[in-house]
Amino acid sequence: MSNDTKPHTRRRPATSSPYPKRKKREREAGHVLYLYGLHTVELALKNPRRKAIRLLATLNAEARLRERFPDGLPLEPENASPPALDRLLGSDAVHQGVALEVEPLPALKTRDLGDARLVLALDQITDPHNVGAILRTATALGVDAVMTTARHSPAESGVLAKSASGALDMMPIIEVRNLGDALEDAKAEGFQVVGLDSEGPESLEETELRAPVLLVLGAEGKGLRQRTREICDTLARLDMPGPIKSLNVSNACALSLYVVRRAIG
Repeated sequence: MSNDTKPHTRRRPATSSPYPKRKKREREAGHVLYLYGLHTVELALKNPRRKAIRLLATLNAEARLRERFPDGLPLEPENASPPALDRLLGSDAVHQGVALEVEPLPALKTRDLGDARLVLALDQITDPHNVGAILRTATALGVDAVMTTARHSPAESGVLAKSASGALDMMPIIEVRNLGDALEDAKAEGFQVVGLDSEGPESLEETELRAPVLLVLGAEGKGLRQRTREICDTLARLDMPGPIKSLNVSNACALSLYVVRRAIG
């Protein structure tokens, strides 16, 4: 049966509230996670590690989603109006008429790094927009995994997922309890640990890099923590030719990953 002739009789009707009565206490406790936006929802539905619970979509958004799933959507959508989605997600959410209730992805461990050649570690970067942009850049530049800490990093959220433009469901994320210990373990496994530091003694472009590389980024303003700096094999800077010498952390991430990727191939 072609997509154009698929019956819609199985489509679940709209509810008076976008929240079903089930799991009410869980929802009030803040355990509900909604991803939104066509591309973000598409990749979440295609991620075998992602547990999807409920799909809400306008008629137009459903039609656009079905075009991306020629074999049929894995979850039958419920009808939702744009105002209902605005109330559910917040008026600032650019949802494009679709929202997906999901469970957070299960965190990976350092043993899941396998034969990684390029890993990115985030040292207490907490802004979800920045982390989302970093995940998107890391995916584009072929990073094998991103390492974050269980504390002092943003929780998985719709804002982070939308900023990542689908990369949240594509990039393996390693969650560690103690970043310093994880960096020490990575060094023992043969990783060259390189910290990006505006006051680094040498330019990243002039640094001799060899795979596997673990590149560490610090939070804007604070930079790398002291122990992180001490563990790194090398502290390197990005030299800016213009009058502004510092960059937003997500922009610095893009430039530094490009330099490292070119160096190690």
